[in-house]
Amino acid sequence: MKHFLNVIPLFAATIVAASCTQHATTDQTTATIPDSSIITVTVLTKDQQAKLSPDSIIASLKEGNQDFIEDKLTIRNNSERIREAALGQYPKAVVLSCLDSRVPVEDVFHKGIGDLFVARVAGNIVNEDILGSLEYACNVSGSKVVVVLGHEYCGAIKSAADDVKFGNITPLLAKIKPAVQNVRSTFKGDTSSKNEGFIEAVCKENVLLTIQNIHKQSPALSEMEQEGKIKIIGAIYHMKSGKVDFL
Repeated sequence: MKHFLNVIPLFAATIVAASCTQHATTDQTTATIPDSSIITVTVLTKDQQAKLSPDSIIASLKEGNQDFIEDKLTIRNNSERIREAALGQYPKAVVLSCLDSRVPVEDVFHKGIGDLFVARVAGNIVNEDILGSLEYACNVSGSKVVVVLGHEYCGAIKSAADDVKFGNITPLLAKIKPAVQNVRSTFKGDTSSKNEGFIEAVCKENVLLTIQNIHKQSPALSEMEQEGKIKIIGAIYHMKSGKVDFL
């Protein structure tokens, strides 16, 4: 019994020491996050936006995507940026992306609050509402680049290729079918959703046709591009690598 009582204080001391060591390790880990990894830039102002060129913005998007590919740590002062952006927004670009949850647009380009407008719709197609949104981004808020962003393994592209019909999905897919038909007319091999090569080709064609539709259906954006105020470009996001190929 006496031996047992002598062991209790020793056991308790061991637990306390282990606990202190654990807390010290945790504190040390937290303290070693380099300051250089914390992005504390403020949201873009109207004057700063005005000084940017479309080409410099495209270069910034490419650089940000490289950061994403390399999985660089992103810690942003989001609370501060939220408060600043509440007073006004002047994003550099507007990205027309697919609805797909696997395409985190801001992360893909390593951008934060106030940097990008993002319009989402299955198959990254355009209609009156989407065009109005793009026009608002560029003409009202001063964005200088429109990026039509398609992606690998797009469910809308696959559904259009397989002629899926259901509710309001049917008229949406009708806007993608011209791309399917264009590729199908020259593609050799299986032209169903099972063929990844075919779907990739349709994805690219769909981006290009969307850009053509923007030019045709939005004289305002087309004129702004002709005047050199904006650029309208296409891109494809590759899910396996995270890389964005600009067309």
